[in-house]
Amino acid sequence: MSSPPIQFTDGAAYERYMGKWSQLVGQAFLEWLAPKPNSRWLDVGCGNGAFTELLYGHCHPASVDGLDPSLAQLNYARLRPALQGTRFTQGDAMALPFAAQSFDAAVMPLVIFFVPEPAQGVAEMARVVRPGGSVSAYGWDMRDGGFPYAALQAEIQAMGIAVLKPPNPDASGLQTMHALWTAAGLQSVQTRCIEVQRTFADFEDYWSTVLGGPSVGPKLAAMTPNEIAHLKTRMQALLPADGQGRITYSARANAINGYAPSPGL
Repeated sequence: MSSPPIQFTDGAAYERYMGKWSQLVGQAFLEWLAPKPNSRWLDVGCGNGAFTELLYGHCHPASVDGLDPSLAQLNYARLRPALQGTRFTQGDAMALPFAAQSFDAAVMPLVIFFVPEPAQGVAEMARVVRPGGSVSAYGWDMRDGGFPYAALQAEIQAMGIAVLKPPNPDASGLQTMHALWTAAGLQSVQTRCIEVQRTFADFEDYWSTVLGGPSVGPKLAAMTPNEIAHLKTRMQALLPADGQGRITYSARANAINGYAPSPGL
């Protein structure tokens, strides 16, 4: 029996659990990408707008469209003051509801491993950007432990409890993404590994954050008090606090960028 899909239906919980991580790696990603200003952007899988917000602060876009399958996430994104000029659309990454060559840049932040057919998702991004337009993405290095909550998931699995995983956890590997971009006909493909750190005020800040996480929260809610106590003890040992009680640890993402072919190339 297959596991139920990971669903993002609570924008506020997602913001605390993953939005903060997304912005940390998103800032480094955009610094590496160094996009031109006044571009028309498409954010594929924009979720609650955590990364979309960065586009305005770093890219000075001419316009931004955000697409996501979750109406609840989009409704949260619409509440962000910085995103009032954004056009949000509920839709599927594998069938983008936009005409060919509608954008200068298409980006897929923390999404590639959730797309049932990643090759189709990349091909769709390539279709909707103009010749010479940018197609980029970043995703947690799921295969090699880069996911921010990988240690927690490992401890849950060690207890004999299965954890929810995205449908294509290998899709964010550097070699896999490079092959996807190349197969889509994208050119001048470049990749980069990005490592970021996040600090929680204390262990309870960390713990209350993961309780709302869609990839681990349901499993935690189903545990017995003894199982929860055991898991908290293990995590406190794995995530030692500093002298002020704060917890800081790292996560790692893989990034990629390529360009749609220009006429005559």
